[in-house]
This record gives sequence, C-alpha cells and structure tokens, in this order.
Amino acid sequence: MDLSDLLKGGINDQLVGGVAQQLGIGNEQAKTAVSAAIPVILSGLQKNANQGGAEGIINALSKGHDGSILDNISGFLNGGNFSDGNSILGHVFGNQQSDVANALGKSSGINASQMASIMAILAPIVMGYLGKHNSQNTMNAGGLTSVLGSLLGGNNQGGNILGSLLGGGQSNSGGLGGAAMDILGNLLGGKK
Repeated sequence: MDLSDLLKGGINDQLVGGVAQQLGIGNEQAKTAVSAAIPVILSGLQKNANQGGAEGIINALSKGHDGSILDNISGFLNGGNFSDGNSILGHVFGNQQSDVANALGKSSGINASQMASIMAILAPIVMGYLGKHNSQNTMNAGGLTSVLGSLLGGNNQGGNILGSLLGGGQSNSGGLGGAAMDILGNLLGGKK
C-alpha cells in the first residue's frame, strides 16, 4: 500500500477528471492540485494519529469510511455533496484548514476556494482508501500510524511534514517531493 495507488492509475484519472469538471478547471491544473492535496491530507491525518487521535480516526474508518466510496467514485463526484469532506478536514486541520487550502492553492495556481473544494472532494476518498485497508487488515493505533507512515514514504518519526503548521514539532519530508514539498515549505515558513 503506497501513495502511488492514489496518485496514479484509474482512481486518479477519475479524481482528476471529476475535480476538473466540478471546478471548471483544466485537467493538468486538477492533476497538480490532486497530487499536492492528497499527501497533505495524509500528513494531517498522520499528525493527528501521532498526537493521540488514532483511535478516533480508526473509529471513523470503521463507522463511515469502509472503502465503498472507491467502488463508485464517479457517482460520488457527480453527487456534488462534499459536506463530509469539509467535516473531515475540520477534524484534520482545525482552524488552519483555510491556511492549508490557501497555500496549496497558490502552489497549484488556483484560488483558495477552489483548493478548499478539491480538498473536500478528496478527504472522503482518502478516508475510504484507509478504510478499505482497515476492513481488510483491522488496524489498531500503531497499525494506523504505520500505514500512514508507509503511504508518506516510510518516514514516521516524531513530527511530520505539517508539524510546524499544526502546532509544533519537526517537519520532515516523509518521502514527498516536488510541489508538495514546496507547499509544505511555504506553510512551514521556509522550513523543509
């Protein structure tokens, strides 16, 4: 299980096309935004899990994010109700949700409102991806942090790449590169 499963192949093609259609942006711009947002959402989840929120995340995976969303991504994207995504993002990023969307948007060449919408679309899909893994391999808190660490490149030490933004800790790359690291560097005040 690694991040490339979400960033490549059929699922990603559906995500990019759906995001482009929902927001009226080009496929390349949507692809850049999706590729930047997914690692940041995962990093936020990892930070929460490392700070004692793993059981809450696992509970959410068990109760509402079992992975079935992955079986009908086009239906979800065409449904247009992304309130669950906004709720997830509120839990993950708290009062810094708009800061994250603004920084990701600048890096991706879209406005903060569009990026907030993209993140709301992606959050339930990311949770569904984790939920599918959980339904196949029931995770405990340590298992969740391990899975998140492996998705982000296997670097699961102390702080994470959003540590400074979300309340202290050391940032590390977690195996991310390119646009995501540029975004995170900006979010973290130039630290990478």
